[in-house]
Amino acid sequence: MAEENTGKKKGSMSVSEAGRKGGQTVRDKYGHSFYEEIGRKGGETVKAERGRAFYEQIGKKGGDTVKAERGAGFYEQIGRKGGEAVKAERGTPFYEEIGKKGGHRVRTLIEEGKKAATEAANLKQAMAKEAEDETPAPGGEVSEPAQE
Repeated sequence: MAEENTGKKKGSMSVSEAGRKGGQTVRDKYGHSFYEEIGRKGGETVKAERGRAFYEQIGKKGGDTVKAERGAGFYEQIGRKGGEAVKAERGTPFYEEIGKKGGHRVRTLIEEGKKAATEAANLKQAMAKEAEDETPAPGGEVSEPAQE
């Protein structure tokens, strides 16, 4: 009886098995840092080619997928876990320090916003005054501003 031809030779492996074996060989030869380096280079290349918007788009897609699969409460849960880990590692004074920094930054931003609003109002007044100075005379002629 003839041997059945299954398309596989004796001792051959699948593509996934070959990939896994090749990956293990590279890992054993070059180490973990090799993968970090090529990952960083690949990321820089993608960033240069596609820009920041690409990362925002794929991040949103991923976030939407996780939200659909696990629900919005999942983010609450992992946020709490992360906060507890940071608190355990850095302690309560860390939160006091970053709170002060955040407060100072907010104060600075508010002051900058008020200054910009004041400058915009002053510019608007100056432009209105300038337009007022160029109002046409009753005969339709533009009068020259008075010389001081």
